[in-house]
Amino acid sequence: MPTAAQILGKFAAELKFEDIPPAAVERAKDCIIDVVGISTFGSTFPWSGMVADYARRYGSGGPCSLIGYKDVRLHAPYAALANGAFANGFEQDTSYYPQAGAHSGSPLVPPVLALCEEAQADGKTAIAAYIAGCELNYRIGSAAHHGDPSPEPLGFHAPGLSGPYGATAAAGRVLGLNAEQMTHALGIAGSLSAGILALTKSKQGGMVKRLHLGRAAESGVLAARLAFAGYTGPETVLEGKFGYLEVYCRNGDAARLTADLGKEWKTLRVAIKRYAIHGSAQIAVQSTRELMAQHSFTGNDVAKVIVGGSKKLISHHNITEPGEIMHGQYSVPFCVALALFRDPEDPKTINASALEDPAIREACRKTVEMVERPEVGDSFNARVTIKLKDGREFVRDADTFKGKPESPLSRPELRNKFMLSMAGDQDAAAKLYERLVSLEKQKQFTIA
Repeated sequence: MPTAAQILGKFAAELKFEDIPPAAVERAKDCIIDVVGISTFGSTFPWSGMVADYARRYGSGGPCSLIGYKDVRLHAPYAALANGAFANGFEQDTSYYPQAGAHSGSPLVPPVLALCEEAQADGKTAIAAYIAGCELNYRIGSAAHHGDPSPEPLGFHAPGLSGPYGATAAAGRVLGLNAEQMTHALGIAGSLSAGILALTKSKQGGMVKRLHLGRAAESGVLAARLAFAGYTGPETVLEGKFGYLEVYCRNGDAARLTADLGKEWKTLRVAIKRYAIHGSAQIAVQSTRELMAQHSFTGNDVAKVIVGGSKKLISHHNITEPGEIMHGQYSVPFCVALALFRDPEDPKTINASALEDPAIREACRKTVEMVERPEVGDSFNARVTIKLKDGREFVRDADTFKGKPESPLSRPELRNKFMLSMAGDQDAAAKLYERLVSLEKQKQFTIA
């Protein structure tokens, strides 16, 4: 019987653009558009600048774009590394729903862009490569995510573990790996998974979370290139002894690795964030803003906000004293507190000044309270109860947010987000958006 890596490797290697449902093609383009936009915004931060300096020091001279740096060209591994870090640079990266312990943007789009620019590959190749990576990334992440415990309760950052596999499939598809080579590439990727969550329990060091997905993107280029040259990796890397599911979780669901492959398109499960905050806080923030708009009150009117959610929501995201903005974006109390006093749809309002804002700090420490609701399982569902100083009380239960598959951003909404993210020449940005919307018609996938 073939192993999971052999089945997945064959699928990724042999996937043709013509085999992909039109809805999956459109969703893939949405994600590619969004990643280019959020990477441009993400490139402007000091932590991204440090990665860019590293990439330029060691990787200059190649044909690949460094997003946000108009005249810089890099070799593919360094472009993938930096652009992957940029895409995850400000907590805007895309994910999946239902949750799969994986990101759908930062580990996949950067290696596809880098290798398409290197090989001068066309838009159809880029879309097929992205979708190949997306289908594997979701399934591999989901198989571990449904373990007991799954990777994150054990202290691993799950997208950093699953990301190299998806990146490898995407990169290998651009390079034209055959099924055997792709299987070896996935075996190599298993030795490149990395990322721990020490940052969630520290007062500093949140920058490192941005690096986890950059390294995943870079790993895809490394694994695919080595396999192309004949380097080998274990075909039992996923479900075998000392493989991914045994090492990074307990009792993972191996059936999810290949379930309905080529029939149920997980690319349709891509979720694009509305707010530049962790997925755990999206529903709570949206509910807070909707209640504020509906009942015409401000943060100054609020006596208490109670957020009821899952055990994981509390164990990982109840951070009442964030030491830096990265911790703040990972903290549900901080994000809700910020939403009481600032507009969270504008990512420029989520900055270091919010950490020192007395009203936001006070609300984060004392106003926002988190309570467990065991019935919601491991989801990010949230019940928000807001008690006002005048005695009024409002409640909102929600299990979805704008940007999830069942409530996607429209193309005009996506364009607006893209344009807000793009610095500099807005005419050039608009033209780039139009090229990406019609990516399947482009002779080369490039942002240059």
